[in-house]
Amino acid sequence: MQALKSLLEVIVKLQNVGSYLMHIAIFIIFVWIGGLKFVAYEAEGIAPFVANSPFFSFMYKFEKPEYKQHKMSEAQSMNEEMQDDPKIIENKEWHKENRTYLVSEALGITIMTLGILVLLGLWMPLLGVVGGLLVAGMTITTLSFLFTTPEVFVNQHFPWLSGAGRLVIKDLALFAGGLLIAGSDAKRYLEGKGFCLMNRSSVGIKAKNCSSGCCS
Repeated sequence: MQALKSLLEVIVKLQNVGSYLMHIAIFIIFVWIGGLKFVAYEAEGIAPFVANSPFFSFMYKFEKPEYKQHKMSEAQSMNEEMQDDPKIIENKEWHKENRTYLVSEALGITIMTLGILVLLGLWMPLLGVVGGLLVAGMTITTLSFLFTTPEVFVNQHFPWLSGAGRLVIKDLALFAGGLLIAGSDAKRYLEGKGFCLMNRSSVGIKAKNCSSGCCS
């Protein structure tokens, strides 16, 4: 029993390590994915999500389901040898007119900004709080794609997630990560200002040198 207790005490110390690594992980994911939003195949790939979303569809010029007539595979979009194909040219022009690329770039800037805010939270906790909450909020909107985008299920049959659906469902972990970062950075900020939690299960705080001794 003593050996188990010692092992668990070591594992408990990993909590802080996990929080720091979560900052870095979300930064890498968001900057990488945000950067890809400037690449044609990624912009075209998110068209079904945006076009079917009640929150984002207004950003496109054309209404659903017109995008289905101009879908391309990643290989078709990026293969230089296929760029002279009349159908590819037509599809690219449609996406330009639809503002597909412009919207994707705007989303990319937003996503990368959130990733940077989260990373800066390692040194400036308040920025981490803001970044973490915004990450959680953003993932709520992306998780809504599970209910608005027909392509997330194979033949629209629940619960058979398609590739698009499997991509979206992973945002549940990012949602939890955003809340974890916001909470841990809020705690670090309060402690840095001389406050501490009165009770680990409550949101109350006391000033340093409080009688409970929690700040000692």
